[in-house]
Amino acid sequence: MSQAPIVAIVGRPNVGKSTLYNRLTGSRAALVSDIPGLTRDRREGVADLGGPLIRLLDTAGLEEARAGSIADRMRKQTEKAIEDAQLILFVVDARAGVTPADSAFASVARESGKPVILVANKAEGAKGTDGFYDAFGLGFGAPLAISAEHGEGIGDLVVDIAAALGLSFPPRAKRLKRGETGDSEPADGEIEHATKPVRVAIMGRPNAGKSTLVNALLGEDRMITGPEPGLTRDSVASDIDYKGRTIRLVDTAGLRRKVKITELAEKLSASDAVRTLRFAEVVVLLIDAERPFEKQDLTIGSMVVNEGRALVIAINKWDLVTDKPKMLRELKETLAESLAQVPGVALVTISARAEKGLDQLLAAVVKCYETWNRRVPTPQLNRWLEEALSRHSPPAAAGRRIKIRYVTQPSTRPPTFVAFCQRADAMPKSYVKYLTNSLRDAFDLPGVPVRFTLRKGDNPFAKK
Repeated sequence: MSQAPIVAIVGRPNVGKSTLYNRLTGSRAALVSDIPGLTRDRREGVADLGGPLIRLLDTAGLEEARAGSIADRMRKQTEKAIEDAQLILFVVDARAGVTPADSAFASVARESGKPVILVANKAEGAKGTDGFYDAFGLGFGAPLAISAEHGEGIGDLVVDIAAALGLSFPPRAKRLKRGETGDSEPADGEIEHATKPVRVAIMGRPNAGKSTLVNALLGEDRMITGPEPGLTRDSVASDIDYKGRTIRLVDTAGLRRKVKITELAEKLSASDAVRTLRFAEVVVLLIDAERPFEKQDLTIGSMVVNEGRALVIAINKWDLVTDKPKMLRELKETLAESLAQVPGVALVTISARAEKGLDQLLAAVVKCYETWNRRVPTPQLNRWLEEALSRHSPPAAAGRRIKIRYVTQPSTRPPTFVAFCQRADAMPKSYVKYLTNSLRDAFDLPGVPVRFTLRKGDNPFAKK
Protein backbone atom coordinates (compact mmCIF):
# COMPACT_ATOMS: atom_id res chain seq x y z
CA MET A 1 0.00 0.00 0.00
CA SER A 2 2.97 2.29 0.56
CA GLN A 3 3.64 2.20 -3.22
CA ALA A 4 0.12 3.32 -4.13
CA PRO A 5 0.06 6.75 -5.80
CA ILE A 6 -1.13 9.74 -3.79
CA VAL A 7 -4.00 11.91 -5.04
CA ALA A 8 -4.78 15.20 -3.28
CA ILE A 9 -8.24 16.81 -3.37
CA VAL A 10 -7.83 20.60 -3.21
CA GLY A 11 -9.91 23.72 -3.72
CA ARG A 12 -11.41 26.63 -1.85
CA PRO A 13 -13.71 26.00 1.16
CA ASN A 14 -17.17 24.48 0.73
CA VAL A 15 -16.84 23.11 -2.80
CA GLY A 16 -17.49 19.53 -1.63
CA LYS A 17 -13.98 18.12 -1.22
CA SER A 18 -14.86 16.01 1.84
CA THR A 19 -18.03 14.72 0.16
CA LEU A 20 -15.93 13.62 -2.81
CA TYR A 21 -13.38 12.02 -0.45
CA ASN A 22 -16.14 10.02 1.26
CA ARG A 23 -17.57 9.00 -2.11
CA LEU A 24 -14.25 7.74 -3.50
CA THR A 25 -13.18 5.95 -0.30
CA GLY A 26 -16.64 4.47 0.26
CA SER A 27 -16.72 5.80 3.81
CA ARG A 28 -18.15 8.54 5.99
CA ALA A 29 -14.80 9.32 7.56
CA ALA A 30 -14.72 13.04 6.71
CA LEU A 31 -17.16 15.46 8.33
CA VAL A 32 -19.52 17.01 5.80
CA SER A 33 -21.57 20.19 6.31
CA ASP A 34 -22.51 23.46 4.63
CA ILE A 35 -20.18 25.21 7.11
CA PRO A 36 -17.18 26.58 5.15
CA GLY A 37 -13.78 25.50 6.42
CA LEU A 38 -15.02 22.52 8.45
CA THR A 39 -12.01 20.42 7.40
CA ARG A 40 -8.73 21.61 8.92
CA ASP A 41 -6.25 18.72 8.88
CA ARG A 42 -5.07 16.47 6.08
CA ARG A 43 -6.99 13.21 6.06
CA GLU A 44 -5.65 10.13 4.27
CA GLY A 45 -7.63 7.14 3.09
CA VAL A 46 -7.54 4.35 0.52
CA ALA A 47 -9.73 4.46 -2.59
CA ASP A 48 -10.32 1.33 -4.65
CA LEU A 49 -10.73 2.25 -8.31
CA GLY A 50 -12.03 -1.20 -9.18
CA GLY A 51 -8.63 -2.88 -9.01
CA PRO A 52 -5.96 -0.18 -8.67
CA LEU A 53 -5.65 1.40 -5.23
CA ILE A 54 -4.74 5.01 -4.53
CA ARG A 55 -4.00 6.98 -1.37
CA LEU A 56 -6.45 9.86 -1.24
CA LEU A 57 -5.79 13.07 0.69
CA ASP A 58 -8.67 15.29 1.81
CA THR A 59 -7.43 18.80 2.54
CA ALA A 60 -8.54 22.04 4.13
CA GLY A 61 -9.98 24.71 1.84
CA LEU A 62 -7.33 27.00 0.38
CA GLU A 63 -7.73 30.54 1.70
CA GLU A 64 -5.71 33.74 1.68
CA ALA A 65 -4.70 34.34 5.31
CA ARG A 66 -2.32 36.33 7.49
CA ALA A 67 0.81 34.54 8.65
CA GLY A 68 0.36 32.46 11.79
CA SER A 69 -3.43 32.41 11.71
CA ILE A 70 -5.46 29.19 11.80
CA ALA A 71 -6.29 29.59 8.10
CA ASP A 72 -2.58 30.02 7.33
CA ARG A 73 -1.75 26.79 9.17
CA MET A 74 -4.56 25.04 7.30
CA ARG A 75 -3.16 26.33 3.99
CA LYS A 76 0.30 24.95 4.83
CA GLN A 77 -1.25 21.51 5.41
CA THR A 78 -2.86 21.70 1.96
CA GLU A 79 0.41 22.83 0.35
CA LYS A 80 2.16 19.82 1.96
CA ALA A 81 -0.51 17.53 0.47
CA ILE A 82 0.08 19.04 -2.99
CA GLU A 83 3.83 18.52 -2.53
CA ASP A 84 3.35 14.82 -1.64
CA ALA A 85 0.78 14.05 -4.36
CA GLN A 86 1.34 12.58 -7.81
CA LEU A 87 -2.03 13.92 -8.99
CA ILE A 88 -4.27 16.83 -7.97
CA LEU A 89 -8.05 16.88 -8.12
CA PHE A 90 -8.85 20.60 -8.26
CA VAL A 91 -12.49 20.98 -7.21
CA VAL A 92 -14.73 23.96 -8.02
CA ASP A 93 -18.40 24.58 -7.29
CA ALA A 94 -20.30 24.36 -10.58
CA ARG A 95 -23.25 26.20 -9.05
CA ALA A 96 -21.28 29.13 -7.67
CA GLY A 97 -19.08 29.47 -10.74
CA VAL A 98 -15.40 30.37 -10.73
CA THR A 99 -14.51 32.85 -7.98
CA PRO A 100 -11.33 34.95 -7.57
CA ALA A 101 -10.23 32.46 -4.90
CA ASP A 102 -10.55 29.61 -7.42
CA SER A 103 -8.38 31.52 -9.89
CA ALA A 104 -5.76 32.32 -7.22
CA PHE A 105 -5.43 28.77 -6.05
CA ALA A 106 -5.48 27.35 -9.57
CA SER A 107 -2.14 29.14 -9.87
CA VAL A 108 -0.89 27.31 -6.76
CA ALA A 109 -1.85 23.96 -8.29
CA ARG A 110 -0.32 24.92 -11.65
CA GLU A 111 2.97 26.05 -10.09
CA SER A 112 3.35 22.67 -8.38
CA GLY A 113 4.02 21.09 -11.77
CA LYS A 114 1.74 18.14 -10.86
CA PRO A 115 -0.92 16.86 -13.29
CA VAL A 116 -4.35 18.31 -12.48
CA ILE A 117 -7.86 17.02 -13.10
CA LEU A 118 -10.39 19.85 -12.93
CA VAL A 119 -13.57 18.68 -11.19
CA ALA A 120 -16.77 20.75 -11.36
CA ASN A 121 -18.76 19.47 -8.39
CA LYS A 122 -22.46 20.04 -7.59
CA ALA A 123 -23.21 19.91 -11.33
CA GLU A 124 -26.51 18.07 -10.91
CA GLY A 125 -29.52 19.85 -12.42
CA ALA A 126 -29.71 23.01 -14.51
CA LYS A 127 -28.10 25.23 -11.84
CA GLY A 128 -24.70 23.68 -12.41
CA THR A 129 -24.44 24.58 -16.10
CA ASP A 130 -23.17 28.17 -15.93
CA GLY A 131 -20.39 27.49 -13.44
CA PHE A 132 -19.33 24.43 -15.41
CA TYR A 133 -18.56 26.51 -18.50
CA ASP A 134 -16.80 29.16 -16.38
CA ALA A 135 -14.31 26.50 -15.25
CA PHE A 136 -12.81 26.29 -18.75
CA GLY A 137 -11.11 29.64 -17.99
CA LEU A 138 -8.90 28.14 -15.25
CA GLY A 139 -6.55 26.68 -17.84
CA PHE A 140 -6.78 23.00 -16.90
CA GLY A 141 -8.70 21.95 -19.99
CA ALA A 142 -12.24 20.62 -19.97
CA PRO A 143 -13.72 20.25 -16.46
CA LEU A 144 -15.35 16.99 -15.46
CA ALA A 145 -18.92 17.54 -14.24
CA ILE A 146 -19.82 15.44 -11.20
CA SER A 147 -22.09 15.37 -8.19
CA ALA A 148 -20.16 13.86 -5.29
CA GLU A 149 -23.29 13.91 -3.10
CA HIS A 150 -25.42 12.00 -5.61
CA GLY A 151 -22.66 9.88 -7.17
CA GLU A 152 -23.08 11.30 -10.67
CA GLY A 153 -19.99 11.28 -12.88
CA ILE A 154 -17.86 9.37 -10.37
CA GLY A 155 -17.24 6.51 -12.82
CA ASP A 156 -15.81 8.93 -15.38
CA LEU A 157 -13.65 10.53 -12.68
CA VAL A 158 -12.24 7.13 -11.69
CA VAL A 159 -11.31 6.41 -15.32
CA ASP A 160 -9.60 9.82 -15.62
CA ILE A 161 -7.66 9.30 -12.37
CA ALA A 162 -6.42 5.89 -13.51
CA ALA A 163 -5.41 7.28 -16.92
CA ALA A 164 -3.56 10.23 -15.40
CA LEU A 165 -1.60 7.91 -13.09
CA GLY A 166 -0.97 5.25 -15.73
CA LEU A 167 -2.92 2.62 -13.81
CA SER A 168 -4.61 -0.30 -15.55
CA PHE A 169 -7.76 -2.12 -14.59
CA PRO A 170 -7.75 -5.93 -14.23
CA PRO A 171 -9.86 -7.98 -16.65
CA ARG A 172 -13.53 -7.71 -15.74
CA ALA A 173 -13.84 -11.41 -14.92
CA LYS A 174 -11.09 -11.12 -12.33
CA ARG A 175 -12.34 -8.00 -10.58
CA LEU A 176 -13.51 -8.42 -7.03
CA LYS A 177 -16.53 -6.80 -5.48
CA ARG A 178 -16.06 -4.57 -2.46
CA GLY A 179 -15.56 -6.72 0.63
CA GLU A 180 -14.46 -9.85 -1.28
CA THR A 181 -10.96 -11.28 -1.16
CA GLY A 182 -9.01 -13.34 -3.68
CA ASP A 183 -8.37 -17.04 -3.12
CA SER A 184 -4.82 -16.31 -2.05
CA GLU A 185 -5.89 -13.83 0.63
CA PRO A 186 -7.32 -14.85 4.01
CA ALA A 187 -10.83 -13.74 4.85
CA ASP A 188 -11.19 -11.11 7.56
CA GLY A 189 -12.12 -13.66 10.18
CA GLU A 190 -8.93 -15.62 9.48
CA ILE A 191 -6.56 -12.68 9.95
CA GLU A 192 -4.97 -12.67 13.38
CA HIS A 193 -5.64 -9.48 15.29
CA ALA A 194 -1.88 -9.08 15.78
CA THR A 195 -1.44 -8.43 12.04
CA LYS A 196 -4.07 -5.71 11.94
CA PRO A 197 -3.43 -2.12 12.98
CA VAL A 198 -4.17 -1.42 16.63
CA ARG A 199 -6.80 1.34 16.52
CA VAL A 200 -5.86 3.97 19.11
CA ALA A 201 -8.00 7.08 19.71
CA ILE A 202 -6.38 10.11 21.34
CA MET A 203 -9.10 11.81 23.40
CA GLY A 204 -9.38 14.54 26.01
CA ARG A 205 -10.51 18.08 26.70
CA PRO A 206 -9.75 20.90 24.23
CA ASN A 207 -6.18 22.19 24.28
CA ALA A 208 -4.75 19.22 26.19
CA GLY A 209 -2.19 18.69 23.40
CA LYS A 210 -3.75 15.81 21.43
CA SER A 211 -2.67 17.02 17.99
CA THR A 212 0.80 17.90 19.30
CA LEU A 213 1.09 14.35 20.64
CA VAL A 214 0.05 12.82 17.31
CA ASN A 215 2.55 15.02 15.46
CA ALA A 216 5.30 13.97 17.90
CA LEU A 217 4.50 10.27 17.40
CA LEU A 218 4.40 10.68 13.61
CA GLY A 219 7.56 12.75 13.51
CA GLU A 220 5.92 15.41 11.30
CA ASP A 221 3.48 18.31 11.55
CA ARG A 222 0.50 16.34 10.26
CA MET A 223 -2.11 18.10 12.44
CA ILE A 224 -2.43 21.83 12.86
CA THR A 225 -1.63 22.93 16.40
CA GLY A 226 -1.72 26.13 18.39
CA PRO A 227 -2.88 27.77 21.61
CA GLU A 228 -6.46 28.13 20.34
CA PRO A 229 -8.75 25.44 21.84
CA GLY A 230 -10.86 23.37 19.45
CA LEU A 231 -8.50 23.44 16.45
CA THR A 232 -9.16 19.80 15.56
CA ARG A 233 -12.58 19.06 14.09
CA ASP A 234 -12.32 15.83 12.08
CA SER A 235 -11.11 12.58 13.62
CA VAL A 236 -8.01 11.97 11.50
CA ALA A 237 -6.23 8.59 11.35
CA SER A 238 -2.50 8.09 10.77
CA ASP A 239 -0.40 4.90 10.94
CA ILE A 240 2.93 4.47 12.73
CA ASP A 241 5.16 1.45 13.20
CA TYR A 242 6.12 0.48 16.75
CA LYS A 243 8.48 -2.50 17.06
CA GLY A 244 7.02 -4.16 13.97
CA ARG A 245 3.41 -3.52 14.93
CA THR A 246 1.21 -1.02 13.11
CA ILE A 247 -0.63 1.42 15.34
CA ARG A 248 -3.39 3.53 13.79
CA LEU A 249 -3.56 6.81 15.71
CA VAL A 250 -6.80 8.78 15.50
CA ASP A 251 -6.63 12.40 16.60
CA THR A 252 -10.04 13.60 17.80
CA ALA A 253 -11.69 16.89 18.63
CA GLY A 254 -11.57 18.02 22.25
CA LEU A 255 -14.69 17.13 24.22
CA ARG A 256 -16.30 19.77 26.43
CA ARG A 257 -19.40 19.45 28.57
CA LYS A 258 -22.54 19.23 26.43
CA VAL A 259 -24.03 22.41 27.86
CA LYS A 260 -21.02 24.37 26.61
CA ILE A 261 -21.27 23.06 23.03
CA THR A 262 -23.34 25.55 21.05
CA GLU A 263 -21.77 25.90 17.58
CA LEU A 264 -22.80 23.40 14.89
CA ALA A 265 -19.17 22.74 13.91
CA GLU A 266 -18.31 21.75 17.47
CA LYS A 267 -21.41 19.55 17.72
CA LEU A 268 -20.35 17.72 14.55
CA SER A 269 -16.80 17.37 15.86
CA ALA A 270 -17.96 16.04 19.23
CA SER A 271 -20.25 13.49 17.55
CA ASP A 272 -17.36 12.38 15.35
CA ALA A 273 -15.10 11.97 18.39
CA VAL A 274 -17.70 9.80 20.15
CA ARG A 275 -18.10 7.72 16.99
CA THR A 276 -14.32 7.26 16.88
CA LEU A 277 -14.39 6.04 20.49
CA ARG A 278 -16.85 3.30 19.54
CA PHE A 279 -14.57 2.02 16.77
CA ALA A 280 -11.33 2.33 18.78
CA GLU A 281 -9.64 -0.55 20.56
CA VAL A 282 -7.43 1.47 22.91
CA VAL A 283 -8.14 5.03 24.05
CA VAL A 284 -5.36 7.31 25.26
CA LEU A 285 -7.01 9.85 27.55
CA LEU A 286 -4.73 12.88 27.47
CA ILE A 287 -4.72 14.98 30.64
CA ASP A 288 -3.28 18.48 30.94
CA ALA A 289 -0.84 18.43 33.88
CA GLU A 290 -1.60 22.11 34.55
CA ARG A 291 -5.31 21.28 35.04
CA PRO A 292 -5.34 17.57 35.97
CA PHE A 293 -8.42 15.40 36.30
CA GLU A 294 -11.17 17.93 35.92
CA LYS A 295 -14.71 16.58 35.90
CA GLN A 296 -14.79 16.36 32.09
CA ASP A 297 -11.64 14.18 32.09
CA LEU A 298 -13.34 11.69 34.40
CA THR A 299 -16.54 11.83 32.31
CA ILE A 300 -14.55 10.89 29.20
CA GLY A 301 -12.81 8.11 31.14
CA SER A 302 -16.17 6.70 32.20
CA MET A 303 -17.40 6.84 28.58
CA VAL A 304 -14.37 4.80 27.50
CA VAL A 305 -14.94 2.17 30.18
CA ASN A 306 -18.69 1.96 29.50
CA GLU A 307 -17.95 1.33 25.82
CA GLY A 308 -15.66 -1.53 26.85
CA ARG A 309 -12.50 0.01 25.36
CA ALA A 310 -9.00 -0.41 26.79
CA LEU A 311 -7.78 2.74 28.54
CA VAL A 312 -4.37 4.37 28.96
CA ILE A 313 -4.04 7.73 30.70
CA ALA A 314 -1.27 10.09 29.58
CA ILE A 315 -0.40 13.16 31.66
CA ASN A 316 0.87 15.76 29.18
CA LYS A 317 3.07 18.84 29.85
CA TRP A 318 4.83 16.91 32.63
CA ASP A 319 7.97 18.98 32.07
CA LEU A 320 6.07 22.00 33.47
CA VAL A 321 5.34 20.31 36.82
CA THR A 322 7.63 21.36 39.68
CA ASP A 323 6.82 18.86 42.46
CA LYS A 324 6.51 15.72 40.34
CA PRO A 325 6.38 13.06 43.13
CA LYS A 326 3.61 14.89 44.95
CA MET A 327 1.50 15.39 41.82
CA LEU A 328 1.99 11.78 40.69
CA ARG A 329 0.82 10.53 44.08
CA GLU A 330 -2.26 12.78 43.94
CA LEU A 331 -3.06 11.70 40.38
CA LYS A 332 -2.94 8.02 41.29
CA GLU A 333 -5.18 8.60 44.32
CA THR A 334 -7.74 10.49 42.20
CA LEU A 335 -7.62 7.80 39.53
CA ALA A 336 -8.12 4.97 42.02
CA GLU A 337 -11.12 6.75 43.53
CA SER A 338 -12.82 8.12 40.42
CA LEU A 339 -12.28 5.20 38.02
CA ALA A 340 -12.53 2.41 40.56
CA GLN A 341 -14.30 0.18 38.00
CA VAL A 342 -10.98 -0.26 36.15
CA PRO A 343 -8.25 -0.61 38.78
CA GLY A 344 -4.68 -0.62 37.53
CA VAL A 345 -5.13 1.75 34.58
CA ALA A 346 -1.72 2.59 33.11
CA LEU A 347 -0.73 6.18 33.88
CA VAL A 348 2.15 7.54 31.78
CA THR A 349 3.73 10.98 32.15
CA ILE A 350 4.79 12.64 28.89
CA SER A 351 5.66 15.91 27.22
CA ALA A 352 4.33 15.90 23.67
CA ARG A 353 6.07 19.16 22.76
CA ALA A 354 9.44 17.98 24.11
CA GLU A 355 8.81 14.44 22.75
CA LYS A 356 9.49 12.81 26.12
CA GLY A 357 7.86 9.63 27.40
CA LEU A 358 6.54 8.60 23.97
CA ASP A 359 8.13 5.11 23.99
CA GLN A 360 6.66 4.42 27.42
CA LEU A 361 3.26 5.54 26.16
CA LEU A 362 3.36 3.24 23.11
CA ALA A 363 4.55 0.34 25.28
CA ALA A 364 1.61 0.92 27.64
CA VAL A 365 -0.80 1.02 24.67
CA VAL A 366 0.44 -2.32 23.30
CA LYS A 367 0.40 -3.98 26.72
CA CYS A 368 -3.12 -2.72 27.42
CA TYR A 369 -4.28 -3.93 23.99
CA GLU A 370 -2.90 -7.42 24.66
CA THR A 371 -4.63 -7.52 28.05
CA TRP A 372 -7.88 -6.42 26.39
CA ASN A 373 -7.56 -9.42 24.02
CA ARG A 374 -6.57 -11.95 26.70
CA ARG A 375 -8.40 -15.28 26.84
CA VAL A 376 -8.21 -17.49 29.92
CA PRO A 377 -8.51 -21.28 29.41
CA THR A 378 -11.68 -22.72 30.90
CA PRO A 379 -9.93 -25.24 33.22
CA GLN A 380 -7.87 -22.42 34.75
CA LEU A 381 -11.03 -20.36 35.22
CA ASN A 382 -12.79 -23.10 37.11
CA ARG A 383 -9.77 -23.82 39.32
CA TRP A 384 -9.79 -20.10 40.15
CA LEU A 385 -13.53 -20.29 40.90
CA GLU A 386 -13.03 -23.13 43.38
CA GLU A 387 -10.33 -21.17 45.20
CA ALA A 388 -12.39 -17.95 45.21
CA LEU A 389 -15.43 -19.76 46.60
CA SER A 390 -13.38 -21.48 49.30
CA ARG A 391 -11.87 -18.15 50.41
CA HIS A 392 -15.21 -16.39 50.56
CA SER A 393 -18.41 -18.42 50.15
CA PRO A 394 -21.46 -16.86 48.47
CA PRO A 395 -23.93 -15.43 50.98
CA ALA A 396 -27.24 -17.06 51.74
CA ALA A 397 -30.44 -15.52 50.37
CA ALA A 398 -33.76 -16.28 52.13
CA GLY A 399 -32.01 -18.96 54.15
CA ARG A 400 -30.63 -20.78 51.08
CA ARG A 401 -27.02 -20.64 49.95
CA ILE A 402 -26.39 -19.72 46.31
CA LYS A 403 -24.20 -22.21 44.46
CA ILE A 404 -22.02 -21.15 41.54
CA ARG A 405 -21.39 -24.21 39.43
CA TYR A 406 -19.27 -23.16 36.48
CA VAL A 407 -17.60 -20.19 34.80
CA THR A 408 -16.51 -19.61 31.20
CA GLN A 409 -15.19 -16.79 29.01
CA PRO A 410 -17.40 -16.38 25.93
CA SER A 411 -15.50 -13.42 24.45
CA THR A 412 -12.60 -10.99 24.66
CA ARG A 413 -12.27 -7.30 23.73
CA PRO A 414 -13.01 -6.68 26.62
CA PRO A 415 -12.60 -9.92 28.62
CA THR A 416 -16.12 -11.17 29.34
CA PHE A 417 -16.96 -13.95 31.78
CA VAL A 418 -20.20 -15.75 32.58
CA ALA A 419 -20.82 -17.83 35.72
CA PHE A 420 -23.76 -20.23 35.97
CA CYS A 421 -25.79 -20.60 39.15
CA GLN A 422 -29.36 -21.43 40.14
CA ARG A 423 -30.41 -18.09 41.65
CA ALA A 424 -28.44 -15.47 39.74
CA ASP A 425 -30.89 -12.66 40.51
CA ALA A 426 -30.47 -13.15 44.27
CA MET A 427 -26.67 -12.74 44.29
CA PRO A 428 -25.60 -9.46 45.98
CA LYS A 429 -23.68 -7.02 43.79
CA SER A 430 -20.94 -6.86 46.39
CA TYR A 431 -20.16 -10.55 45.88
CA VAL A 432 -20.07 -10.16 42.11
CA LYS A 433 -17.61 -7.30 42.62
CA TYR A 434 -15.50 -9.56 44.85
CA LEU A 435 -15.37 -12.22 42.12
CA THR A 436 -14.53 -9.64 39.46
CA ASN A 437 -11.64 -8.19 41.45
CA SER A 438 -10.38 -11.66 42.35
CA LEU A 439 -10.48 -12.57 38.66
CA ARG A 440 -8.48 -9.45 37.76
CA ASP A 441 -5.79 -10.31 40.31
CA ALA A 442 -5.58 -13.99 39.41
CA PHE A 443 -5.20 -13.49 35.65
CA ASP A 444 -3.46 -10.09 35.54
CA LEU A 445 -6.19 -7.99 33.93
CA PRO A 446 -5.40 -4.43 35.05
CA GLY A 447 -6.65 -1.30 33.34
CA VAL A 448 -9.29 -2.86 31.08
CA PRO A 449 -13.04 -3.31 31.60
CA VAL A 450 -13.88 -6.80 32.84
CA ARG A 451 -17.47 -7.93 32.37
CA PHE A 452 -18.57 -10.59 34.83
CA THR A 453 -22.20 -11.69 34.84
CA LEU A 454 -24.23 -14.45 36.46
CA ARG A 455 -26.63 -16.55 34.47
CA LYS A 456 -29.21 -19.04 35.63
CA GLY A 457 -28.48 -22.57 34.54
CA ASP A 458 -26.51 -25.75 35.21
CA ASN A 459 -23.00 -26.55 34.11
CA PRO A 460 -23.42 -27.25 30.36
CA PHE A 461 -20.51 -29.73 30.47
CA ALA A 462 -21.66 -31.61 33.56
CA LYS A 463 -22.95 -34.65 31.60
CA LYS A 464 -19.96 -34.90 29.23
